[in-house]
Amino acid sequence: MNYISTRGGAAPRKFCDILLEGLAPDGGLYLPEQYPRIDAARLAELRRVHAEQGYAALACEILSLYIDDIPAADLKALCAKTYTREVFGTDAIVPLRPLEDGVYLEALSNGPTLAFKDMAMQLLGNLFEYELGRRGEQLNILGATSGDTGSAAEYAMRGKHGVRVFMTSPDGRMSPFQQAQMFSLQDANIHNLAVAGVFDDCQDIVKAVSNDLDFKRRYRIGTVNSINWARLLAQVVYYFAGYFQATRKDGEPVGFTVPSGNFGNVCAGHVARMMGLPIARLVVATNENDVLDEFFRTGVYRVRGSADTHETSSPSMDISKASNFERFVFDLLGRDAARTADLFGAQLSRGGRFDLGADPVFADAAARFGFASGKSTHADRLATIRDTWQRFGQMIDTHTADGLKVAREHVVPGVPMVVLETALPIKFAETIVEALGRPPERPARFAGIEDLPRRVVRVPADAEAVKAYIAAHCAE
Repeated sequence: MNYISTRGGAAPRKFCDILLEGLAPDGGLYLPEQYPRIDAARLAELRRVHAEQGYAALACEILSLYIDDIPAADLKALCAKTYTREVFGTDAIVPLRPLEDGVYLEALSNGPTLAFKDMAMQLLGNLFEYELGRRGEQLNILGATSGDTGSAAEYAMRGKHGVRVFMTSPDGRMSPFQQAQMFSLQDANIHNLAVAGVFDDCQDIVKAVSNDLDFKRRYRIGTVNSINWARLLAQVVYYFAGYFQATRKDGEPVGFTVPSGNFGNVCAGHVARMMGLPIARLVVATNENDVLDEFFRTGVYRVRGSADTHETSSPSMDISKASNFERFVFDLLGRDAARTADLFGAQLSRGGRFDLGADPVFADAAARFGFASGKSTHADRLATIRDTWQRFGQMIDTHTADGLKVAREHVVPGVPMVVLETALPIKFAETIVEALGRPPERPARFAGIEDLPRRVVRVPADAEAVKAYIAAHCAE
């Protein structure tokens, strides 16, 4: 299996190379040359593996379709080390919880940082340590977070041999609990950089540093954001696990609704569907920052500036530049790399938007790729949290509430709708109190986390300032 860039300017690479590289040298994102296809017999076998051997074995089966440069025994051991009851609190790893008839929540937030990002990041940490050990190399990870990626990456990489983490986040824009999770870590290989701006400024910095190829090579810069294919690949697994739990026999259609700002989580669903998983509909749920909903309704992809990016009560989706969206558009355009490069390079740089509304590829996009979308507001969030608590006795976080609200607009009778949970309510306690008049439960290990000493450095929204910090804190 080789990997190519969405912009066509990079030579085909193997999995372990792109694992450490992140963004392609031409500024594009890596994808496999083709998606492995799962036929009916193979799907039945994967269902059996999941039922009899569990999530780790399912993960190994799916990952092995994409990874041929890690020995099978080693990949199996890495998956078994990652997906354990000790790490995720349950043998099922991602149990399905029923709500009203035909609607389910897939629990993805049982990991160390109480967010779905742990599902991929725990594997990524083990993959990094394994491959760097094989090569005798070190890696300096530069990331951007709007809330959950940062803590998931830092908890996965803390103490790992050969790995340093430099995590940028928008200063003051994360919830108090999210900030405390990250900034309270005292590990020497973890560096928190609070950027004077919004998440998109952080993401721009990561891309700018990655596009400085001399600096990237000199300081061995890698990424943990979902621009890293390995992370997105790990997320594909829980679509299969959710499907097997929501259906009784193979071939039955299922819908998935995914709260999404950066398009990584739902892009993994797109990959699963392209592989042949019977996903009838992939519903993208946004908050007030509705750049993705606008595209799927109109064909217009319009990036907002910092001043027009709303600060909301589902802050992990306060994003107006969806990094992973380029992967889907590449497939939408029939894998036309030159056109993809023009849209995400020249056109976005020149006007901050592109319009596919009149293009034939957009006219049948919903039929070909199954996408639909919707938007949720703060009032919707409060109403959904309150309703879910009163009717089902289940407390959900703000982002999951966005997903549930939009999911209900797209339910088809007889087709299970699985809403991907994104985090536990404690991460957004202020809004839970506003909705329910009571705080959410806090796991004992996080008691008093907001009062712990903090390690964080504030920096301007400037790639050169971040590069200077990295250079000062690591050897070439």
